[in-house]
Amino acid sequence: MPVAAAVLPDPDATTPASEPQSPPDSVRRTGTGPAPTFADLGVPAPLVSVLARQHITEPTPVQALVIPDALAGRDVLGRARTGTGKTLAFGLPLLSRLVGGERRPRTPRGLIVLPTRELANQVRAALEPLAHSLDLKLVTVYGGTPYDRQVKRLRQGIDLVVATPGRLDDLIRRGACRLDAVEMVVLDEADHLCDLGFYPAVDALLTQTPSGGQRMLLSATLDGDVDRLVRKHLSDAVRHDLHPGADAPVHMDHHVLVTSHTTRPQTAAALLKANPRSMVFTRTRDGATELARSLTEAGVPAVDLHGNLSQRLRERNLRQFSSGRADVVVATDVAARGIHVDGVDLVVHYDVPDEAKSFLHRSGRTARAGRIGTVVTMTTPRMVDRVVSMQKSAGVQARHHDERTAPRPMTVGALAESGTKAPAASGRRQPSGSGARPYRRNGGGGRPGSSSGGYRGNRTQRWS
Repeated sequence: MPVAAAVLPDPDATTPASEPQSPPDSVRRTGTGPAPTFADLGVPAPLVSVLARQHITEPTPVQALVIPDALAGRDVLGRARTGTGKTLAFGLPLLSRLVGGERRPRTPRGLIVLPTRELANQVRAALEPLAHSLDLKLVTVYGGTPYDRQVKRLRQGIDLVVATPGRLDDLIRRGACRLDAVEMVVLDEADHLCDLGFYPAVDALLTQTPSGGQRMLLSATLDGDVDRLVRKHLSDAVRHDLHPGADAPVHMDHHVLVTSHTTRPQTAAALLKANPRSMVFTRTRDGATELARSLTEAGVPAVDLHGNLSQRLRERNLRQFSSGRADVVVATDVAARGIHVDGVDLVVHYDVPDEAKSFLHRSGRTARAGRIGTVVTMTTPRMVDRVVSMQKSAGVQARHHDERTAPRPMTVGALAESGTKAPAASGRRQPSGSGARPYRRNGGGGRPGSSSGGYRGNRTQRWS
């Protein structure tokens, strides 16, 4: 199906080469004249008033571009990353469309499909006050919680459902919900939905909605299964390509911290003690739990966030981090996408992610809304080449540090003024002038900074 493009130029974007890049039919004029207000964009007065009470008065660029097309009834295809204001960009037009319609049991007229329970709750928190101002009822449905309450709320009559695909499909099969009256569908974080294997479920859900309904798809990338969804389910969509730089300059410093397996927990504790308000990513759920416990015991209050926790515990841990009762949240990739936590100053890749895409998604938890952020990737000497290659694919340049000569305390400011440039991908020799010694297989297991050499059990690694 044809897609009309309205693109903001972004020469620094790191879009995968396989991603379709349709040439723009038109380019929106931006950066000239006074910034529009929500009222200028056509947002109903009751919604404008609620936003004003929340001190939200000026639309972000993604909102200024998307809202007029969505209010006009167009299908919209948006490429934008989390933190750019997407929730209001699709939420305001969706709520506006539902005003004045008939509310019926089990039969929503608006539908938002998204990948995780945390994102569902964040969207609900953002849209519920707005929906209330228009006398609209919103229900969230997701797994990990009892069916009874969700079924009861659906039977009472609803206007809008915010759902993860698995639980929504279950409710439809039980006869608790039907989609044949849906007027507008939003797919939020569509690429993450597909990454999690939800393409068949999302495809089936969209097929159950009326073919003439309005559809909006928001995603950080538009390739692969996302492109299949676009071609099959969106009609003559207007496309908006938005990089975070369209909202505000991104200030993100990257560092690589080379450590041994045996000292990695202590090094992480020292790094995080010097930098509260941090998010740490591990590969496994058990690893997240263990590291959070280890950090807390080391005097760094930390909570974990992963799929093994009940919804109640996940929400509790997020509240503790958001309120400042915990300085660090240790998470698996469940938290890398869609979860909005304000004020994350440092992201630490405790376990190196498998691919550049995951690296960028994790790193995007910091440097949001124009704030300065720092990302530290922890790795062992034998993994340095892999990290350098992955960061090159991600378009990232990082300074490299040896844990034995890294500054103490390891504040982000001190890291920015130390270290060396990244070694060549095939590096074997240590950078001159770094002051760091190579890790040696039989180095005597000395402590960082001691004169006894490297760490026992690690092969020799010299950087170029």
